[in-house]
Amino acid sequence: MEKIKVGLLTMSDGREYLHEEYAQLNMDYQREIKEALESTGLFEVTAGDVPVHSNEEAKREAKKLQRAGVEATIFNYTIWCYPQFTAVALNFAPGPYLLFCNLHPSECGMVGMMAAAGTLEQLNVKFQKLWGSINEPEVLGKMVDFLKAAAAVKRLKGMTFGNFGGRPLGMYTAVANLEQWQKEFGIDVENVEQDDIIRAGETVAEEKVEHAFAWLEANVGSIAYDGIGLTPEKLKLQIRSYYGLRKIIADRGLDFVGIKAHGDLTDRYITMDIAEAFLNDPYDFDGPKEPIVAATESDMDGALTMQLFKLLTGKPVLFADVRHYDKENDVWFFSNSGTHATYFAGASMDPAENLKHVTFCPETHYYPAGGASVHHFARAGRVTLARLARKNGKYVMTIVPAEIVEFDKEKMTAMGNTTTPAWPVAFTRLQVTADEFLEKFPCNHIHGVYGDCTEALKLTARLLNMDVQILQ
Repeated sequence: MEKIKVGLLTMSDGREYLHEEYAQLNMDYQREIKEALESTGLFEVTAGDVPVHSNEEAKREAKKLQRAGVEATIFNYTIWCYPQFTAVALNFAPGPYLLFCNLHPSECGMVGMMAAAGTLEQLNVKFQKLWGSINEPEVLGKMVDFLKAAAAVKRLKGMTFGNFGGRPLGMYTAVANLEQWQKEFGIDVENVEQDDIIRAGETVAEEKVEHAFAWLEANVGSIAYDGIGLTPEKLKLQIRSYYGLRKIIADRGLDFVGIKAHGDLTDRYITMDIAEAFLNDPYDFDGPKEPIVAATESDMDGALTMQLFKLLTGKPVLFADVRHYDKENDVWFFSNSGTHATYFAGASMDPAENLKHVTFCPETHYYPAGGASVHHFARAGRVTLARLARKNGKYVMTIVPAEIVEFDKEKMTAMGNTTTPAWPVAFTRLQVTADEFLEKFPCNHIHGVYGDCTEALKLTARLLNMDVQILQ
């Protein structure tokens, strides 16, 4: 994951004699913040050369951050400092903005921060406040969450979503408004014909397809050829589809994609399950790679939710249907034929570790063209689930803290057989009751990552002017 570029300016007192008295203290605090952030390996920090104690310094130091292309700015308050310096710096220092102060009774950092915060409120500038010692893990964690959220929002701007095929199966919730995406997120939408996948796949060299085919046969736990729905030829066609999509994504500069597939490719060509799974994976047949968010059924708001998760964590993101609730075991079956990355089979960056738990099954009767469905049971672990959805044209982020659970293989197989045996399943236990979840969750698709991402998602929603509901 590319390091987040962070700007750091420390504000000072406008009175020269007090500025000089506390200059070293100011720089010591600034150095601590810079070192703490860079020690995480996530950030590249551009810090001010001096504590800011004049309008001219505020302008000069903020322009330095601007030239460095920082994605968020931290204003640091260690002592009392003139709020005007923050106001001047805002003209050049890139946002989003975090106002941070120490917590020491003999120093007036909190007073300085609160005065600056009041100024920003009057100027109608969005910001977040944080206080405490950067040496405390909880404080550093909160700063990291904010900076991840800030970078995610910043990095959305200028992205392009590749929409292959348009609305699937009559779903309103899968289609978003082009103007709204550009206005609120800075995202453009490129509509692409699904036939382009076929044509691009046909150009892939035979030896490249054969290499990928051999790699899959050597690494996938089981490939259940049946001579009808799943044959070596159909699997190779799915490989061509994957490479064709990679070519289109590269040629057109697409950052994340959605693929309709249903009723078109799935009826007359081949399913996109292999392509979607490996696009979302952190590896493919040729080695490690960055996950490329690909939403099945060309679900635009689903893809946007996934892209935010990816920008916050750098991890593969789950896409699943809200399929079934098993009252006896208190688990939800989150399952979908496409887009369920093989990463979730083992939660490892090593493809061999994940793929040994994967079975390629013949596609079901839903998809007459055939091909392989990527079946596995998701590895147990804490997860954060979420979904962006619109109500009366306004986006709301729904967050669902949860845990994926496992049972013994025989029991999971029996449970999976009650739905669609060929599809992957994440058996998931929620904190919220089934009734409340079904009442409040906004649609049929759900997304998520391993780990606790709740605070970062909340901050992201705040920066994007969205309401948040947490189901727990």
